[in-house]
Amino acid sequence: MEAVILFPAIDLKEGLAVRLEQGDMARATVFHRDPAAQAHAFEQQGFEYLHIVDLEGAFAGKPMNGAAVDRILETVSIPVQLGGGIRDTATVETWLEKGVTRIIIGTAAVRDPPFVKQAARDYPGQIAVGLDARAGRVAVGGWAETSELSALDIARRFEDVGVAAIVYTDIARDGMLQGLNLDATIALADAISIPVIASGGLASIEDIRALLSPRARKLAGAIAGRALYDGRLDAVEALKLISTARMAT
Repeated sequence: MEAVILFPAIDLKEGLAVRLEQGDMARATVFHRDPAAQAHAFEQQGFEYLHIVDLEGAFAGKPMNGAAVDRILETVSIPVQLGGGIRDTATVETWLEKGVTRIIIGTAAVRDPPFVKQAARDYPGQIAVGLDARAGRVAVGGWAETSELSALDIARRFEDVGVAAIVYTDIARDGMLQGLNLDATIALADAISIPVIASGGLASIEDIRALLSPRARKLAGAIAGRALYDGRLDAVEALKLISTARMAT
């Protein structure tokens, strides 16, 4: 098994670290007024990789929380993956130059596949595709619109072009602490060669155990948000479980 990574999430809205419920901007809880301080805390806890989403950027189609991202990049030394409002080559290049390790492209993966393929070829290993599914169909534009395409339909477009990962989110579970939708995520991972990261609903240490189970061996990791912020998931315990699993392989 490849090393599983647990990504702590920082979702940005109006320069603050928030969590949404089911992607609804009207159902946002502010968890930290200083996202850079939150990022530093995650690094101090031992996390190896940060997951950041510019929520307003996803709706606007362009970066909207750039100053907050800049401060995070200045504050931490661990790698950062960033999504939200990244729809053109110039934006990709700007963020990579600023120090983002991996760019997550969601809406453009549905609307402009050639752009994503070219970016993946130009920056191998640094482009991920974000697929956010509602009832099996991929939603775009900050989840405001649902397409007719399934996650698998879209993921298959990007085989063999150098995409680093697929970040698969179950919108119905996002922010709801109902547990990861591992059945759908594993099914996607089994059908493609690109590594898949599970997102949406991670609620407890039981989700970490399930992530480390043999049936989930193809998954590259998972994203944790609300459960970390409200204490349902103990960071030290989760990271220790993952470390122990690594040493056993």
